[in-house]
Amino acid sequence: MIEDVELRELFKTESAEHLQGLEAGLLRIEKEPGDKAVLENVLREAHSLKGSARMLGVHDVERMAHRLEDIFGAAKSGNEVLAPGDLDRIYRGVDAIKKLVHEAVTGEAANLDVKAILEVLPGAPPVGTARGALRPIPGEVAVKTIPPEDACGEPPAPQQGGYRIDTIRVETKKLDGLMTHSGELAVIRTRMARLLSRVDELAALADVLAKKASGVSVSGIGGGENMGRLASGLAHLRDAVYEDNSRIEFVSGMLETGIREIRLLPFSTLFNFFPRMVRDMARERRKEAELELSGGDVKADKLIIEELKDPLMHIIRNSIDHGIEPPEERERAGKPRAGKIRLSARRTDSNIIVEASDDGGGLDIESIKRTAAKRNIRSLKELDAMGAAEIMDLVFTPGFSTSAFVTDVSGRGVGLDVARSNVERLKGAIQAESTTGGECLFRIKLPLTLATARVLLVSAGGGTFAIPMESVDTTRRVTRKQIFHMEGRDAIVEENRTISVAAMADLLGLPRKVDKGRHPAENGDLPMPCLILTAAGEKTAIIVDDLLDEQEVVLKPPSPVLKRVRNVAGSIILGSGEICPVLNPGDLAKTVRKRAVSAAPETGTKEDRKKPSVLLVEDSITTRTQEKRILESGGYEVVTAVNGVDAWAKLATRPFEAVVSDVMMPEMDGLDLTARIRKDDKFKHLPVILVTTLASDADKRRGLEAGANAYIPKPSFEQKILLETLERLI
Repeated sequence: MIEDVELRELFKTESAEHLQGLEAGLLRIEKEPGDKAVLENVLREAHSLKGSARMLGVHDVERMAHRLEDIFGAAKSGNEVLAPGDLDRIYRGVDAIKKLVHEAVTGEAANLDVKAILEVLPGAPPVGTARGALRPIPGEVAVKTIPPEDACGEPPAPQQGGYRIDTIRVETKKLDGLMTHSGELAVIRTRMARLLSRVDELAALADVLAKKASGVSVSGIGGGENMGRLASGLAHLRDAVYEDNSRIEFVSGMLETGIREIRLLPFSTLFNFFPRMVRDMARERRKEAELELSGGDVKADKLIIEELKDPLMHIIRNSIDHGIEPPEERERAGKPRAGKIRLSARRTDSNIIVEASDDGGGLDIESIKRTAAKRNIRSLKELDAMGAAEIMDLVFTPGFSTSAFVTDVSGRGVGLDVARSNVERLKGAIQAESTTGGECLFRIKLPLTLATARVLLVSAGGGTFAIPMESVDTTRRVTRKQIFHMEGRDAIVEENRTISVAAMADLLGLPRKVDKGRHPAENGDLPMPCLILTAAGEKTAIIVDDLLDEQEVVLKPPSPVLKRVRNVAGSIILGSGEICPVLNPGDLAKTVRKRAVSAAPETGTKEDRKKPSVLLVEDSITTRTQEKRILESGGYEVVTAVNGVDAWAKLATRPFEAVVSDVMMPEMDGLDLTARIRKDDKFKHLPVILVTTLASDADKRRGLEAGANAYIPKPSFEQKILLETLERLI
């Protein structure tokens, strides 16, 4: 590991930039192998990385970068042509360099055989070249003069004027601290505005008193004169405070803007991560996909750039896994063989909009409805009353998946719910749009800044609470007569839609407001303030005691002692100095729905319902016993078979709700058993789950081609995954 802390951090940042440049260049070389300009760029990136590694003594990175430099140099000069197979090996070399860099900056062993990796890279080892040995021979001192153009990658520009540094590297935590302080200034500005209004009131009062006391004298001095001097002094004080306040507003505004600009990064910083990912994932799944990027020059706060990586990664993974069809299927549908994934960013006056789309099969509304009903996410009655946009929004529900094929990383309903959580944590919103057989688009809407937030202050149960304005659709007043009961919960009609309604005091466990001994809800004609919120993919109505104010505030995260409190997102300090909780609209919506579910009558106990039966096929007695216990603990009746022949015989004796099978077995393996099940009309809809040690992508494809619904590799096997998969498929 590099010992010097500062140099270690610099090498970490610089090497990441060079590696990103290498990957971007390799992607372009795949499309334009003979582009000399691109080859020049990757050559320079490899050369610069080599120089940095040599200076810090990271010899393995130096050796790898040196080899890449030679490869690109030979291709640029025309001595060699980079074939697709060569590029695959170069990609593996770049991946190895990433691990070696990680080792150099963290001390965690990379466990790589660098010599073996060098041997599989294109080209012969650079022995006896003019560049010299890759590292000094132990016991000797190597002295080498490097021309300026070789050390820097290009001739240095002539010096004009004095020495000047145009850029500096600043630790982001220092910028975070400055951003917090600048945000506090916004609160001070609000407090000063309140104080100024008080000064205005005092000055006006003093002026009135001065006029009234103009004929009264005290100790030989006119009382009116004293009051006049007081009024004059207050007027001067008011003017001075106004002047200082204006100056503070200007300076704090400039400071906040300046720090925010420093924290801004272009979206290309994030977007450049995805081309390689799309290429590799498409190849693994035997699909063809192209990534089209736009808006890379749009800038956003560093935190937004960082936090958007996971949501976009989940969306793009879904596009490749479930959206874009195999090349042959696309050709039959009259589409280009290669699917198109588009990723874009744009900035409006008040928001940043990021869109990710693909030209695959789109979202199937009916399939989503069936899955939602099967998973008890919504009742059939609710689904029938929902519009297309609301139904598509269900794909963000935790555990939701319409995938017909489940692996250890795909189709388990994990991904889009994480994307929504991350986006909402950034005070943003995400929505899906689609046409069956056409484009599927995910639109993410984010605020321009995360330093401050606009909140609506409300009172409920004797306390003051803040609601983020981005979740407030509108406010209105409702009466008790407008509230009706439906499916175990209170509801109202808003814009021709039925939405759940609850009192904030009830949700937070606070006492209700009492007016002359009666709660407002007891009077059907008394209007009550009501917020219409959009959060967690649904609209919810929340009744409060009063609407107080709208303010721009600095949101403070919860204390580490109370890191996650239900319904609470953080706190703010009001202009009065009062600490006010900021509520989490998503949690409020979940609490409303949970209250409705708990109030709903049970449809029967587990004892009343017949246990679903599962046929377990496994030749290993140890594994068979373990899996049988897991399935029985999950409430299933389990019948076992020792191989495919035994399983096929037992399938003819009684009905089963699902088959869980190993792959490698004597007489008839799991793939042959699955294929035979699919060929029989009686069993073609019977769910089949393969649980096996064969974990490669090729093995998973064979399982899919045989007709399996789910494929769970044993190396990553978890009891929860098996039971969740069964619950989804049965």
